[in-house]
Amino acid sequence: MEKIAETALSEHGLPPEAEISLTVCNNTAIREINRKWRQVDAPTDVLSFPLWEEGETVPAGQVLLGDIVISLEKAAAQAEEYGHSLEREILYLFTHGVLHLLGYDHMHEAERRKMRAAEERLLQAVGATR
Repeated sequence: MEKIAETALSEHGLPPEAEISLTVCNNTAIREINRKWRQVDAPTDVLSFPLWEEGETVPAGQVLLGDIVISLEKAAAQAEEYGHSLEREILYLFTHGVLHLLGYDHMHEAERRKMRAAEERLLQAVGATR
């Protein structure tokens, strides 16, 4: 995870000492967070909460980028569904979350393709390919 974060930060001109808060929880907890912050009453695999809005300049010396929350239950179910290890799924979800903190999104097809390419590039950097 550290190498994924460092690589992503470096690609975006951010210092390697930047911090990302990571919480791993169960479906009940992530469902509550999802309901509170996104008004979606369902568990999900990963949530990201950037401290900075798109287009905002991160203040000099700022090292906390935001929070990532991963449901271990969802990750385990998805790992089984996709036929890879739990470790690989967690690395994927973490990568996905980091990219959201860096401003990536997947609401439109072009954005989705750009984000997916970045995910694969970062996962390859740590040998976590499908």
